[in-house]
Amino acid sequence: MDTGIFLEAETFADLGGWTVDTQSYEAFGSFYLLAHGIGKPVRDAVTEFRTGERAQWHVHVRTRDWTAVWQRGTPAGRFQLLIDGKPLENILGTEGPEWNWQKAGSIELAPGCHTLALHDLTGFDGRCDAVFLTPDSAFIPPNGKEELGKFRRELCRTAVTDDPEFYDLLICGGGYAGLCTGIAAKKKGIKFKIIQNRPVVGGCGSSEIRVWTGGKVNVPPYPRLGNVAAMLSPIKGAAGLKKDAGLFEDFRKSALFEPDRELLLNEAVIGAETDPDNPRRITAVITRSVRTGRETRRRARLFADCTGDAVLANLAGCTILYGSEGREVYGETLGLGKSSPLVMGHSTLWETRERDHEVAFPDIDWGIEFNDSNALARFDCCWDWETGQYRDQVMDIEYIRDYGLMTCFANWSFLKNRSKRKAEWRNMELEWISAIGGKRESRRVLGDLVLTQNDIEKKIPYEDATGSITWSIDLHFPDPENRKKFGEAFQSCAYHRGIGSLYPVPYRCLYAKDADNLFLGGRCLSLSHVAFSCVRVMRTLGMLGEVVGMAAAICIRRNCLPRAVYSEYLDELKSAMTEGIPMDPPFGWMPGNEEAYHFMRPVGMFGNETENCWYHFGPQGDPSEAIPEEIGHCLEELDVIHKNGKPYRVSGK
Repeated sequence: MDTGIFLEAETFADLGGWTVDTQSYEAFGSFYLLAHGIGKPVRDAVTEFRTGERAQWHVHVRTRDWTAVWQRGTPAGRFQLLIDGKPLENILGTEGPEWNWQKAGSIELAPGCHTLALHDLTGFDGRCDAVFLTPDSAFIPPNGKEELGKFRRELCRTAVTDDPEFYDLLICGGGYAGLCTGIAAKKKGIKFKIIQNRPVVGGCGSSEIRVWTGGKVNVPPYPRLGNVAAMLSPIKGAAGLKKDAGLFEDFRKSALFEPDRELLLNEAVIGAETDPDNPRRITAVITRSVRTGRETRRRARLFADCTGDAVLANLAGCTILYGSEGREVYGETLGLGKSSPLVMGHSTLWETRERDHEVAFPDIDWGIEFNDSNALARFDCCWDWETGQYRDQVMDIEYIRDYGLMTCFANWSFLKNRSKRKAEWRNMELEWISAIGGKRESRRVLGDLVLTQNDIEKKIPYEDATGSITWSIDLHFPDPENRKKFGEAFQSCAYHRGIGSLYPVPYRCLYAKDADNLFLGGRCLSLSHVAFSCVRVMRTLGMLGEVVGMAAAICIRRNCLPRAVYSEYLDELKSAMTEGIPMDPPFGWMPGNEEAYHFMRPVGMFGNETENCWYHFGPQGDPSEAIPEEIGHCLEELDVIHKNGKPYRVSGK
């Protein structure tokens, strides 16, 4: 008899309308499915499983009541489990705020193939990690992170296989920094791969999150830096515009790479291996396919951490910088009185649209209770619906994201259903809200130099200057009024302070001090909290990613490590930055002086490897290679007068 069947929710054959959450893996040990329907139940997620013999099966689902944290109302994320179309007896997502196994019910099943479906009931972010079926009525799977992780691997028979390729550069993360690093590496001719844990690229600048791309490029001291970042940027986008998905051009970004060979989507970095003889050198990363659960060891000479959360740097044991430094740390006037975990928060971006008809929204009773005195008559979020400023943006990210969702839903529900002014908004629809949200700040990594406010404002010159900062110091804080009203803020305010003129980021901020072959990109750079506030925008980070790609190419050519690019080959990096990464338009070339004929013929007809048959002529009008007789007769018939004043004639005429 079967001892148990373990089904990872994110590996279901058809996800339906459910989406995979990947950002909690480090805290949670798994990915999970989320029914993000904005108050409208999503389509079922469906998969199949097989049983060996007839038995009574007891079915457990790992889930939680995510709104129980706020101790009010009906559980928001309720769903059912269907087996062969039949709903099991218990409503799921209803038994407390912690992740745990909830019994869905029991069912007798004959041997053979069966279907299993997650059936959403609310559209309000019900969630499922896994389903476990067992004939043992007394057995409940373990729930602790370590014990459950071991149990998963045993039942799913998870084993790590080796990628047969050895890469010059593995880029972990497919946001703007990772993409620009990859394109620069490609143009420089080194072997690379980008590993991205989402189904699309672009990070905060993707259609999943929809942050407008900020910062200027192609500015001194290296005006040709930023060609890649500029090319990746959407053709349209600015504060005040509706954040329609199409404006973020996900496909155009990914189309620049060969799928799987250069860009691997839905693949997450979950482990790192270092050289036993030199633990400062990373030898491989372990990645896990989000959709299949397969794990792979991938080796490279160099690595770049563009994950946004310093995932690889943290796994490799690098020194992590987090929060706001006190004034005594770097002598910054904008530092806090003492060091604090305060970071710029996680934005929950959302959009409404006015329709030509009335649009309903559920009248919910969970989460914070809004009323006419505390509700916000807001109809979009540009940036300020921001949460988690005093929390850990990695380990607490599920709560941080949920707090943003809950306050948006609860506030909107009040405006639509209970506000004295609800008639004004009867045609308004909450049409989109990010299921992920956009992190503004997370872990940073110690490099050979930590850039600070003093460097930027006093214009301290560094010989290893690279791409320039074009954004102001832009520090976000929990809005004091919002915090006073609600205890924990979900709105932020910002302090802006112009830096006067451009300031270039030193190259020594772009590699890790504690890992010899690890470059840094995106939010992971070696910066103080204050300095980070003006470096963090996407075009700037993309431009710095170009520098990383250039430096990696120097490392491969010179057989050196990132630090040596500064100490030994800085002039080469400066030359590369002066030249920039050329981004020529596709299918374009310079006219040249040659003469040639182009025929399309079946592969192999004349020994040709493709259907394209080219025949070139030298400056004296002579063929550069032997021309097949059949083609020669065609040329005679065309009777084109070459530059030497003569047409082509078959030999002997």
